[in-house]
Amino acid sequence: MSTEIVNVCEYEEAAKYKLPKMVFDYYASGAEDQWTLKENREAFERIRFRPRILIDVTSVDLTTTVLGFKISMPIMVAPTAMQRMAHPEGELATARAAAAAGTIMTLSSWATSSVEEVASVGPGIRFFQLYVYKDRNVVAQLVRRAEGAGFKAIALTVDTPRLGRRESDIKNRFALPPHLTLKNFEGLDLGHMEKTSDSGLASYVAGQIDRSLSWKDVKWLQTITKLPILVKGVMTAEDTKLALQAGVAGIIVSNHGARQLDYVPATISALEEVVQAASGRVPVFLDGGVRRGTDVLKALALGAAGIFIGRPVVFALACEGEAGVKKALKMLRDEFELAMALAGCTKVKDINRSHVQTESERLAVSSRL
Repeated sequence: MSTEIVNVCEYEEAAKYKLPKMVFDYYASGAEDQWTLKENREAFERIRFRPRILIDVTSVDLTTTVLGFKISMPIMVAPTAMQRMAHPEGELATARAAAAAGTIMTLSSWATSSVEEVASVGPGIRFFQLYVYKDRNVVAQLVRRAEGAGFKAIALTVDTPRLGRRESDIKNRFALPPHLTLKNFEGLDLGHMEKTSDSGLASYVAGQIDRSLSWKDVKWLQTITKLPILVKGVMTAEDTKLALQAGVAGIIVSNHGARQLDYVPATISALEEVVQAASGRVPVFLDGGVRRGTDVLKALALGAAGIFIGRPVVFALACEGEAGVKKALKMLRDEFELAMALAGCTKVKDINRSHVQTESERLAVSSRL
């Protein structure tokens, strides 16, 4: 690469030239007008810091605990589908990079590497993201395989009864390249995605994913696994309370990378409502729009127990494979450590609500002046 990449956003620019258009557009695009896609970033930019000074920051400790597992930093890898479209080693490279960074990787149901293949790369703390198929036997089998492969939690995606309208996928007639399969479903004749007149993925989802998914299915899932269950896709206080009633182990505030319902708020804008409704009973995590260490600090100040990154990982993987993912995670780690020091925080638990000012708080102050 002719110029050195110095932040994770630059991987996206580089990946645009590296990947086939259909693949880049699949990873990069959002739903419909892509308003929420832009807002996921812009909402972070509207939050300001209130740094504390003259605090000894000789040593800054980024370690934290997630569901009882100690990790090196509150920056984890979100589930992103079909990573072998980005790089031949796909999810295996990502798994190795996350383990080397001492953090958690979440494997997508729609991975192009199986749970067993990912487990075979060596030790690491891994979660499994689950879509619920119409055939519950498929789901039960998949959960058992994830458990058997040493995965530590299930992240149940709850915002995809149908696939959002992703217009670039329609224009590109998106389908999984024929040399790849959805590896976890290969033996079930559900691993292939046919080319269609619009988005092959949308057709696949319409045929396989259960639109009737409800809170009773969260309860059912608890009967078939002892693994903790995180619900991924919660955006409101109302659903947070229902999640608590259902006995979930944690909540991921997510709008599916702005790929489902357009014009929902940015996840960072929805975070505090969910955190307040959770009342400390379960940890609340965030994904969507995180591109800087300062974003991580803002999310933790607003109550997140940690964040997940998706697109930066895929674009780094596309550019430089495992080394790229390692570098992306290190850049975010280094930025986060610097932001903590400059804000006057020496431990993750030092980060609190007083370290940030939201746009509504700024407007309230200026209206009183």
